[in-house]
Amino acid sequence: MFSLFKKKDLPAAKDKAQVQAQAQAPVAVPWIQRLAQGLKKTSSNLSQVFGGAQIDEALFEHLEEALLMSDAGVKATAYLLKDLQVQVKKKGLTDPNEVKALLRESLYHLLKPLEGHMDLSKERPFVIMVAGVNGAGKTTSIGKLTRHLSDSGASVLLAAADTFRAAAKEQLQSWATQSEVEIISQAEGDPAAVSFDAVSAAKARGRDVVLIDTAGRLPTQLHLMQELQKIKRVIQKAQSSAPHETLLVIDGNTGQNALMQVKAFDEALDLTGLIVTKLDGTAKGGAIAAIALWGLERALTKGRALPVYFIGVGEKLEDLQAFNAEEFCDALLS
Repeated sequence: MFSLFKKKDLPAAKDKAQVQAQAQAPVAVPWIQRLAQGLKKTSSNLSQVFGGAQIDEALFEHLEEALLMSDAGVKATAYLLKDLQVQVKKKGLTDPNEVKALLRESLYHLLKPLEGHMDLSKERPFVIMVAGVNGAGKTTSIGKLTRHLSDSGASVLLAAADTFRAAAKEQLQSWATQSEVEIISQAEGDPAAVSFDAVSAAKARGRDVVLIDTAGRLPTQLHLMQELQKIKRVIQKAQSSAPHETLLVIDGNTGQNALMQVKAFDEALDLTGLIVTKLDGTAKGGAIAAIALWGLERALTKGRALPVYFIGVGEKLEDLQAFNAEEFCDALLS
């Protein structure tokens, strides 16, 4: 399911111990089921809307309420409702379940531009700078991404440039140990200096990817946002084309605040992609629709929407997967 990277070819032969261990291991829950479970709250609210006997004004009012409760926001909700009403009238529909199918189609077309793929072959080392507010799951996402990259055959070097949070370096070191990759850190180093050293080291050692963990920032803290901009400038001094990806990690539970974060960080850093985490039961999921609609506006000025590269539904390694609009819509409107 982790479709952005090619997996290493596994050896064909297995010894008896391996076979026995696999037989005794618990059966993994498929990704789409974990995603559906994570979005169950919103899915249930939306499904109830279409339980009526007819298509009338009340149905659209209830749907509007359900979309707003899902954190889709006023603009995305209005966008989806308008499209639905036009299609219902055009096709002369009478069955509420047909409206549900139309909603899935409309949502799919809205979310499809969020799909994206990172081409790690463009540069070596390929430098990925990762930002996000405290508690969004930034360092954990970096750790999972590191493991996936390593498993796909890429040589990874980590930069512990989150010197703001006391345990961040230790947390990243733990992930580095698990994935058997190198990490660049300093006892009391300047974040920009750590980032510069990491990119320089990756060039000297022939590493494929550099992942830079920056300190959690609130977009309202101007001096901290300026420090992120400094880190990006210093990275460019180490490698003129870097960073090749500037990612923001956002918590799927934060609703419309997630969109505010995306706008603020994009203005400061010119983001290239997003990771949406914690879609694991309490998250409503609709904020992705709000981000997608904003992305259409962004495309008019910057020439492209802002892709959601990954979504996460839990703490396990396999709980971070590439975003797929069709899977997301199936989970939300199954």
